[in-house]
Amino acid sequence: MTHTQHRWGMAIDLDRCTGCAACVVACHAENNLPVSTPELAAEGRTAHWIRIDRYYQGEFPDVKVKYMPVLCQQCDEAPCEPVCPVYATYHNPEGLNVQVYNRCVGTFYCANNCPYTVRYFNWFAPQWPEPLPLQHNPDVAIRPGGVMEKCTFCIQRIKRSKEDAAQEGRPLADGEVRPACVQSCPAEAMVFGDLNDPESKVSRLAGNGRATKLLEELGTKPKVFYLHKAT
Repeated sequence: MTHTQHRWGMAIDLDRCTGCAACVVACHAENNLPVSTPELAAEGRTAHWIRIDRYYQGEFPDVKVKYMPVLCQQCDEAPCEPVCPVYATYHNPEGLNVQVYNRCVGTFYCANNCPYTVRYFNWFAPQWPEPLPLQHNPDVAIRPGGVMEKCTFCIQRIKRSKEDAAQEGRPLADGEVRPACVQSCPAEAMVFGDLNDPESKVSRLAGNGRATKLLEELGTKPKVFYLHKAT
């Protein structure tokens, strides 16, 4: 698909990531994700749009831990899209894999077809213990129970930044759009931007010799790039 205006992507430097999970917490707060109870967590029904995978290198006691944040890869050839019977997930003109919650009927087809396992099914109507409802983001809808949820690259922040730039009569500046995970990363391991702009920081990182894609051999054409440690 040709993305005429913007083509949003992300670069994650694994050499910088410390596994602190600040991105996970920020994603919860920004996108109104519910808090899972211990009982739901024991059943594997935790609500996360981004997770931190851990990999171990070496043998005890000389063991090193590597961390990899995994979120929706916003694939250009997304396996989740063609299997949705109600067109609840589709590719928008700016390269985002969009989820329309009011259409979703919870068939699980998209989750079964996603090789990255980054979709979360909202089993029950969300609940937040007091006073957590006071921190809800008014720019993000509260999803009902029974729908599939996923990372959207904080599409509400993208829209807000575009509207602000349009009102000021200027183009979007590189780095102006910052999803919650990018903004919260204390190590600045995550970079977000327009891959259509060859001068953007994310484009330069994507063309770096350290850049790889998760499960690239599957041909899904993800727009999240992982930078491995330089050798």
